[in-house]
Amino acid sequence: MKISVQLFAAAKEAVGYSPLEVNIADNARIADLRDAIVNKATGLLPMSDNLLFAVNNQYAGDDCLLQPNDEVACFPPVSGG
Repeated sequence: MKISVQLFAAAKEAVGYSPLEVNIADNARIADLRDAIVNKATGLLPMSDNLLFAVNNQYAGDDCLLQPNDEVACFPPVSGG
């Protein structure tokens, strides 16, 4: 299935554009998506272990099952005050 991933902050800067579209297998999870986006956009490799994901406006862990129409966002950890 095709997933469109909106990239934010340093993730978007590392790739140079957003959204990033990738093809992943049906019944794929966030962990699979992480691998797919790093393979397509190698600029994300240095931060790949720290990338956070949200699916349909909810934080999602690596075991989150993806559906074809999910809205996916990817961003590095953020902090601030």
